[in-house]
Amino acid sequence: MTLTRTTENQQAVMTDIKKVEKYMEDNIGIETSFDIGFRELIILKTKVDLYYVTGLCDTSVIQEVLEMLIQINDVESNRRKLPEIIENRLVHQQIERVKTMDEAVDQILSGLVAVFIDGWKESFIIDVRQYPGRTPEEPDTERVVRGSRDGYTENIIENTALTRRRLRDTRLRHEMLKVGERSKMDVCLSYVKDIADPELIDKIRKKLEEIEIDGVSMADKAIEEFLVPQRWNQYPLVRYTERPDVVSNHLLEGHVIMFVDTSPSAVIFPTTFFHHLQHAEEYRQTPAVGTFIRWIRFLGVFTSMYLLSLWLLFSIDPTLLPNELVFIGPNEEGNIPIVLQIILAEIGIEFLRMAAIHTPTPLSTALGLIAAVLIGQIAIDVGLFSPEVILYVAISSVGTYVTPSYELSIANKLFSILLIIVTAWFGLPGFTIGVMVHILFLVKLNSLETPYLWPFIPFNAMAMVHIIFRMPTPYSNTRPSIVHPANDYRQPMKKS
Repeated sequence: MTLTRTTENQQAVMTDIKKVEKYMEDNIGIETSFDIGFRELIILKTKVDLYYVTGLCDTSVIQEVLEMLIQINDVESNRRKLPEIIENRLVHQQIERVKTMDEAVDQILSGLVAVFIDGWKESFIIDVRQYPGRTPEEPDTERVVRGSRDGYTENIIENTALTRRRLRDTRLRHEMLKVGERSKMDVCLSYVKDIADPELIDKIRKKLEEIEIDGVSMADKAIEEFLVPQRWNQYPLVRYTERPDVVSNHLLEGHVIMFVDTSPSAVIFPTTFFHHLQHAEEYRQTPAVGTFIRWIRFLGVFTSMYLLSLWLLFSIDPTLLPNELVFIGPNEEGNIPIVLQIILAEIGIEFLRMAAIHTPTPLSTALGLIAAVLIGQIAIDVGLFSPEVILYVAISSVGTYVTPSYELSIANKLFSILLIIVTAWFGLPGFTIGVMVHILFLVKLNSLETPYLWPFIPFNAMAMVHIIFRMPTPYSNTRPSIVHPANDYRQPMKKS
């Protein structure tokens, strides 16, 4: 088992300090692993041992703890009350007692300090951890013109604090769990107690407790695949975000959030297709401007999915075009079939995207110029591509980058390529059937028993209005019914 082991199966804290030292040597590598710190002190003629991970604890704090403990020899003499004296001397914000060695080891490896006293059957755990990491900064994939510039980091404690800063509700809960027999990764479930659906919380918590794996080095993505099995489905069933304001808004709607240590992304449960199309910029502008931005984004997303296959269909059968649009279609067909040109161009765009990710920032501009000027223009000049193919592939790619969710944009790209192939083989029937199969596939999907195309299918008129229009905040006074919130009304009750 990975998350919580029953107390009966765990080794109790040993009263013999020598056995504790032997246990630590065998289990966490004292005197073998250089980053495991160990100090032995003699306090009132009693051995006291401290264990900690040097890279996860501030050296100055460790020195402060040692000084406090050593000073006990100068001012105290009651040896029988040594545990109580030490507990009172540890003036840190979080001190707890643990009764098992397994729990003490887990806490040490999480960055806390464990204090063992010879002859005492409990251990003190001091929370003095200070994880290495960067300062909060605006996420690259979720930038806004106006709005906060802070974002989540790889520090789970800092991430929950950024959320708490925006949602100072006494009913906000942060449950800390552990996943992975070896990695013992910290996982935090966040929700608002009187808003989130208790059944949803219990379901996610139970799934986390049932995970059996040695480690989750890929953090949130690995855990997501346990919570929401996808097999070979390419569409994202959860939403990732690195913005604290987006998380706070979803918490108030009744969603459950998962933070995983070492990951700067929060995972939102449950989500639909339309959740992936929302962006914080829409809520940082006036409702009219936000609605306009949303419509443009919708247009870009649908362009990324259907434009290339639709243009290919018109190229294959120009009779489908009205007289006013007869100019659509390739004027120069090139030396290879149109469908192959489109697929090669799409693959070329993916080459450039991957290259941009792995290219140092100072060189990325040069890479773009090479791609646009040299590769694109020369490919047209030698007859490899027709100009229209480059044009429509570029428009479709822009639509891909307009999609707020990176995961959704890649999924739409895969579907677009499949639809292009089907259209090339079967023409109009292939395009029509391909679109219908795509819609039916999305209808069949669900995320934690949440219909993926809600509120379009099943249809909910009021929710659909909120999807199409960015409603003014005073009129957004109900929570989405799809998350089954315990409290539907968003405005506080008036006091009599």
